[in-house]
Amino acid sequence: MNNYVADTMAIVLYLENRKLPGKVKEIFRDAINGNSLIYISTVSLMEIGYLAERQRIEVTIFSVLNLVNENQYFLIHNLDPKTVTEGFKIKDIPELHDRLIAGTAAILQAALITNDPVIRESEYIETIW
Repeated sequence: MNNYVADTMAIVLYLENRKLPGKVKEIFRDAINGNSLIYISTVSLMEIGYLAERQRIEVTIFSVLNLVNENQYFLIHNLDPKTVTEGFKIKDIPELHDRLIAGTAAILQAALITNDPVIRESEYIETIW
């Protein structure tokens, strides 16, 4: 079974039924069908809460938690000292939240689903978009 980490925008675009590349749609479909695992960092959960409060997105943290509660192949990965330490090893992603999400992917040895061009250029992690 393949493991992935979905960054904040990947989760938002998925839950808002917005346009995603075919490969990314397939990964989400595989998780729904029990053929892959998608981890969501608590950092993404925090970002979604913040963006929803400011009415910049329709998705809420409750939308994400419902997804996780309804499907065992979507999991929350908690931010812990090991993940923070791993995130700070990633020197080519300057933004703190992105580094921590990338650190989550590194800890889990999973590809990161992201449309962020800075993250996609990182030499530390594998990305998919």
